[in-house]
Amino acid sequence: MKKMAVIFMGMMLLMGCQGKKEADPLAGIAKIDLPQIRERGKLIAATGYGATSYFIYKGQPMGYEYELLERLADHLDLEVELKIVRDMDEVFDVLNKGEADIIALGLTVTKERAQKIAFTRHHNTIRQVLVQRKPDNWRLMKLHEIDRLLIRDPIDLIGKQVHVWSGSSYYSRLANLSDEIGGDIDIVPVSGDLSTEELIGMVADGEIDYTVADEHIARINSSYYSNIDIETPVSFPQRIAWAVRKTSPELLAAVDDWVTEMKGGVEYYALYNKYYKDRRAFRERARSQYYAFKGGAVSKYDSLIKVCADDLNWDWRLMASMIYQESGFDPGTRSWAGATGLMQLMPETGKQFGGKDLYDPVENLHAGTNYLKWLDKIWKDVPDSLERIKFILASYNAGQGHVFDARKLARKYGKDPAIWDDNVAYYVLKKSSKEFFNDDVVEHGYCRGEEPFNYVNEVLDRYEHYKRLVSL
Repeated sequence: MKKMAVIFMGMMLLMGCQGKKEADPLAGIAKIDLPQIRERGKLIAATGYGATSYFIYKGQPMGYEYELLERLADHLDLEVELKIVRDMDEVFDVLNKGEADIIALGLTVTKERAQKIAFTRHHNTIRQVLVQRKPDNWRLMKLHEIDRLLIRDPIDLIGKQVHVWSGSSYYSRLANLSDEIGGDIDIVPVSGDLSTEELIGMVADGEIDYTVADEHIARINSSYYSNIDIETPVSFPQRIAWAVRKTSPELLAAVDDWVTEMKGGVEYYALYNKYYKDRRAFRERARSQYYAFKGGAVSKYDSLIKVCADDLNWDWRLMASMIYQESGFDPGTRSWAGATGLMQLMPETGKQFGGKDLYDPVENLHAGTNYLKWLDKIWKDVPDSLERIKFILASYNAGQGHVFDARKLARKYGKDPAIWDDNVAYYVLKKSSKEFFNDDVVEHGYCRGEEPFNYVNEVLDRYEHYKRLVSL
């Protein structure tokens, strides 16, 4: 009888286990994969500011992750939109909620992270190293004397304070190292809005004593901070990769194919060397006032541009983006057609709007601003201020006559003449086609429409970078 009862209870328990549904490991993760991304037309990439990953230098968006993303977008035939994550504690949630499609950051591959995200094929393998400050008089000391005063054995980290981001692989590595050496390292967690580069700078400045960084980041920063030591490893080599959602297998496969292709050629390694091996270029950037990844300046003419932009009622960073497009902030530039100076004004236009010496930055900016104010009046019947700016930019590049023609074509063929994208811009492009530049409503003939079309897009795209990285 007892035996039958035990069998019955066992059967009931088995039935109960079979009836209980296992939790879905993908529950709560956005179901967005490559087909939906292609339908949207753009890849949204989560990244962050950094001294090597994404920054502005002399007016130009740059960075290792930024340039890789541009190449990935070309490979996938998609536009790329950056989603700047200011607090790295939020980066995995941003991905899994569908606010971004890929994390374009150098993430260390760990088992714990792999439960939340899908890592792409790794870009490289890197050790973690201790970043510590050399003795104050290190320049007067011999190498062996310096070594005696630095931590070379991880055991000597017992009781020492090491500041690292709490959500980083550095934190978990230090916790494991504490177990391995049989003593407690005082791991001081910092918030995710402090970058590794900033922590390295804090060590160099004496604000903290120790941090941990991936070796390639530590090494390139040591070219600027000569008083830091980075020669003590705290890990074996670890894989560094990007990441996508676990619900994006097609995107993962496409990115893996691209990584394989990139690593099979020389371009990938040239790009890596550009940002992580060229110590002289890094020092030059780091010392420049025109190097920005959290505030900073765009050019030596920022103060003049701000005055002119205020006169226009524009964001000065928009005007700066336009001037970079025209001249790269070089007041001595002269085009084959005779356009001169910062805003590339033709002599007749410059004279008309108050500029005598167009090589003079003040006169050039003054005349260019007056010209933009005149164009603003030309397009006063475009009610939306952002749309009006697009018409002004296109007119500045190609002449208002061609934009008037495109507007007439838009009106004739049922498009909105007060909207640029997909409306007037569409017919600006069509003005290079005989069918359209010979249309009865067209007065100014042929136009190489790609030039003003691309001009507007490039100025506004760069403006978005400036808004992210340069203070108002």
